[in-house]
Amino acid sequence: MMIKKRQKRIALINDITGFGRCSALVQIPLISAMKIQVCPLPTAILSVHTGFESHFIDDYTDRMRPYMDNWEENHLEFDGICTGFLGSKEQIDIVLDFFRRFKRENTRVMVDPVMGDYGRLYSSYTPELCHEMKRLLSYADLLTPNLTEACQLLDVDYPEGGKISDEELAEMAIALAEKGPSQVVITGLHGDKGIKNFVYEKGQSPMALWEPKIGGDRSGTGDAFAAIVAGGMLNGLPLIDAVKKAAAFITKALAYTEELELPWNHGLAFEEYLTELK
Repeated sequence: MMIKKRQKRIALINDITGFGRCSALVQIPLISAMKIQVCPLPTAILSVHTGFESHFIDDYTDRMRPYMDNWEENHLEFDGICTGFLGSKEQIDIVLDFFRRFKRENTRVMVDPVMGDYGRLYSSYTPELCHEMKRLLSYADLLTPNLTEACQLLDVDYPEGGKISDEELAEMAIALAEKGPSQVVITGLHGDKGIKNFVYEKGQSPMALWEPKIGGDRSGTGDAFAAIVAGGMLNGLPLIDAVKKAAAFITKALAYTEELELPWNHGLAFEEYLTELK
């Protein structure tokens, strides 16, 4: 039987937010620009993200199982699976079911455990929900927590002022890798040199990669980083190269966004550079 060729294909489990350049609506164009077909499974639909004064939200939890049931009925297969913000224990249960149904031997799974930042959890995250998030790690090939999320997944205290040495980061990354993922990137670490991403891969020496700090925090930069790293992973890039590609793209887009003087909650003006992602 002749095997039909197709593009690489990734299932993207995240919310869809109409305005604010975050979540799936950042990730879909970025991954598509890397010549990978993106198939979103919505967790919720929002008018704007929660960094605005008011927002409309349609929780999609009750429709996620019928949605993926139909994918299974249509015999869809994925080269990659990428998860983002999950708002409840039930959604985590659904994602675990998705992994069991759709993860094959060569399917790469990236978990971005979106739970909090700067030592604080997001308002929807309870200690119970953080504990449930740990269940995803045994299925993950790549994990991309920030420092707050790494601490939560390991049940350790957030370091005072977010100050942490590379030796301590290496210990954390190794401990996270022991829970399942062979690759760990602890993201968005602030330091005197700018912003650092700490990269660990089993069997290799860890590495700290620096980029200049440009402007303040912006919505969607973590989503953009996860998308480009996931795309690089599926395209066969070494992890270090995928992280460098993501960080360089975001740095360039941040500089342009600052020129436009956009409010922080309008996100990253990445569209200007989409054609540079190949």
